[in-house]
Amino acid sequence: MRLLIVMLSAWLAVACTQPPKLDAIPEGVVANWPAYGSTPGGTHFSKATQITPDNVHHLTEIWRHRSGDFRESPKSALQVTPIMIDERIYFCTPFNQIFALDAATGEELWKFDSGVDRETELALTNCRGVSSWDSGSDGFCEQRIVMGTLDARLVVVDAETGRRCPDFGQNGEVDVTHGLSSHDPFEYNITSPPAILGDKVITGAMVLDNRRLGVPSGVVRAYDVRTGEFLWAWNPVKPGSRTHDEDGSFLSGTTNVWSIISVDAERNLVFVPTGNTSPDYYGGHRGDLDYYSSSVVALRGDTGEVEWHYQMVHHDVWDYDTPAQPNLVDVTVDGVTVPAVVQVTKMGMTFALHRDTGQPLWPVEERPVPQGGVPDESLSPTQPFPTHIPHMMTEPLTADDAWGLTFIDEAMCRSKLEDLRNEGFYTPPSVQGSINYPSNGGGNNWGSPAIHPDKRILVAYTIRVPGSTRLVPREECEVEGGRPNQQGTPYCVRTGFIMSPLGIPCSPPPWGTLDAIDLEAGKVLWSRPMGTTRNMAPFPFWWIDGIPGFGGPMMTASGLIFSGISGEHALRAFDLEDGEELWKAELPTSATAVPMTYQLASTGRQYVVVAAGGHWGDDSPAGDYLIAYALPEEN
Repeated sequence: MRLLIVMLSAWLAVACTQPPKLDAIPEGVVANWPAYGSTPGGTHFSKATQITPDNVHHLTEIWRHRSGDFRESPKSALQVTPIMIDERIYFCTPFNQIFALDAATGEELWKFDSGVDRETELALTNCRGVSSWDSGSDGFCEQRIVMGTLDARLVVVDAETGRRCPDFGQNGEVDVTHGLSSHDPFEYNITSPPAILGDKVITGAMVLDNRRLGVPSGVVRAYDVRTGEFLWAWNPVKPGSRTHDEDGSFLSGTTNVWSIISVDAERNLVFVPTGNTSPDYYGGHRGDLDYYSSSVVALRGDTGEVEWHYQMVHHDVWDYDTPAQPNLVDVTVDGVTVPAVVQVTKMGMTFALHRDTGQPLWPVEERPVPQGGVPDESLSPTQPFPTHIPHMMTEPLTADDAWGLTFIDEAMCRSKLEDLRNEGFYTPPSVQGSINYPSNGGGNNWGSPAIHPDKRILVAYTIRVPGSTRLVPREECEVEGGRPNQQGTPYCVRTGFIMSPLGIPCSPPPWGTLDAIDLEAGKVLWSRPMGTTRNMAPFPFWWIDGIPGFGGPMMTASGLIFSGISGEHALRAFDLEDGEELWKAELPTSATAVPMTYQLASTGRQYVVVAAGGHWGDDSPAGDYLIAYALPEEN
């Protein structure tokens, strides 16, 4: 009892201690956040410097906004990263409303409802962001906010008023399903912000995973941002192959571009990360459809023609599609500074390519990988492995690695791992069932990474949870929800995470880490468990560090990293130097989004903003919160 009293007294003393007063607020550097990734080439990096490792513990909530646009069942997700231009914040909601807020106060200036039918069946309810275009002139619709919708439209509104720009398409919108083969509406959605290059708006789309052969084309298209005129299309088909079906629609079944597109205005290039060809886990039918799968492709901005492409996974039957925005930075190789495209992957491997040619900046080895999946499958005998930038998933998972909270669930995990085919990385899907480590969720996913453009340090969130894939002969498949998966192939598929009876991963923690890599030195600087099980497990199992989830980091020039994660109701700040946690704020639900920051010219104040709205894949409640933090104004 005495020990408990002493411990409680110590805890109360720490909890009630007020941080020392802030002697002075630094001036810092004025900075906007004009695009989803901060710049058109990503990086999630800000030049703002008012908030520093020394004063970040003073951060306090300044305002919060609630849109009201979310759904509890089936649960929506709020994965949006707002943009900030001219002291206004713009963001979208899961059902494609756009909001404009005063960046200093969070006051709602206007909102626009795109009219998405909430009663229509939707595969995902998600909007990761909006984009902005500015003509350089004043007047109505001379600055435009552009959004893609769940029902596959491009919508353009005036940034000042939120009213439709009537000269864009039909009353401010364009239907981007034109030219597609017949499909159900839920199979084709736009969930990522369109890219802006000059006067062009460029978009791909999310084509529903693992559904059937002949899904809608993964075509990428460009439109005139003023008029909505269709300018060009790139359908990911092998050069020399047919690009259209017999009915004149874009060739169906091609790989799609669901994630965030980057652009380089100086080079007039568009960089698209491609998905893996559908259906995800069997590819005996694909042939040339695999040519651009799971790649980074550079397109010419004026025509959509391919400048170069680089494939990260050959004949991808693991759903290891290229998940994150290609990051455009300069790096020094052998004493020479070169323009690069840095691409993280679900395998936990990072590729660095020359921006002009697509050639690796450091050697990439084609290494033999396991073979012999199922009949009529055409597995690649090798896969590319970067040699300079360290892999974040370095060791295959074995039955000896089985982990559990008790001897019983550890033993059951070991039995599960022993029963599955496991030959290390790229073990092919099988009828027996195969281990996929990392799982189809990553490694790295859409929220990562953040990159310091001067220090060339990359910080990414890495998921370390095993998955399993079992192919089931078609005659043995059970119809789930009226929709058998992988229709048109000899197999349906059963996928999932490998979990203990207590619902925890069978791999040892941490199950999620925040990792810092010096790109030029090819060195891991630090790796820290990300998040705790506080919001995921009942007491007393709150002590495990490093949870699986989705989200991503943001970085500032002052040496700070901010990140939330699905599954945990918190936003944290870390020191870029060593990964030490410096600050934590409790949230009403999980932040399944990349935070952003800006410093206003009018007041000199820097804000950190994060969306907290939960994720359909975790147990956090759905929400609609946009929350801003800043240093207190009183010294």
